[in-house]
Amino acid sequence: MTTRATIAPSRAARTGPQAWLRRRSVRRTLANVATYVTLVILASASVLPFLWMLSTSLKDPGSVFLFPPRWIPDPIVWGNYYEALTFLPFARYFANTAFITVANIVGTLVSASLAAYAFARLRAPLKALMFLLILSPMFLPGQVTMIPLFILYRHLNWIDTYNPLIVPAFFGGGAFNIFLLRQFFTTIPLELDHAARIDGCGEVSILWRIILPLSKPALATVTIFSFMGHWNDFLAPLIYINSSSKLTVSVALARFRGEYGTTAWHLLMAASIVAVLPCILIFFFAQEYFVKGIQMTGMKG
Repeated sequence: MTTRATIAPSRAARTGPQAWLRRRSVRRTLANVATYVTLVILASASVLPFLWMLSTSLKDPGSVFLFPPRWIPDPIVWGNYYEALTFLPFARYFANTAFITVANIVGTLVSASLAAYAFARLRAPLKALMFLLILSPMFLPGQVTMIPLFILYRHLNWIDTYNPLIVPAFFGGGAFNIFLLRQFFTTIPLELDHAARIDGCGEVSILWRIILPLSKPALATVTIFSFMGHWNDFLAPLIYINSSSKLTVSVALARFRGEYGTTAWHLLMAASIVAVLPCILIFFFAQEYFVKGIQMTGMKG
């Protein structure tokens, strides 16, 4: 016969700390499962257009608009890539784009690092006001300055040259890049600067030997943003470049449709895959520095 004394411990066991911990563990597990399911759904939605582009690039023209869509091409037409990249001189366009992109990355890293170091480590009157003025273009859409810049570059005889696409990077490198590097530089202890000055280092030497080696995540982040922005830039080359031999990849892809008369989607997708591949590779190999740079940028300032 069950007594009250034997029932009480069992109830205490069910309502004690161990039971509470088990319920908490179950709730945490369910929350994690829901989070992962949501992330998988969102990631699948993001990757789906790229998979469709990859699938279409390997199809024959008659299989592009089949319904329901055939995700695995049958047959797989690898020749689409050769035909797409040889119909227009894409090798020349890739070289043009690579030259513009590399020049902008170098200019941005040099000029933005110098400006960010000045705002982060040096003392000057009205420094906060000057920093605010530097950041003010971030609040203006590019369309506002488009016409004044075109008039300026036309008076400088820079139209149909790469100067409008490259030279601005050597004069500041962009307000956002200055802001990002400045925020990261402020997280580096000032004692390192004082020790370097005692050893006889000047400001440029401190920047080159101390600040920049410690700022690899931020520099990688600026490099990725600069690469993505200039490799995929469509509007600026469209405005300032007129010669066919000086086109960039993004403008060449837009003209691909006109060259064929009717859009050959399988060839356009093949050319687009090759065009987007460098962006995927650079982000894949530098994602660790990129994430770390974003995380540490706002820690102080």
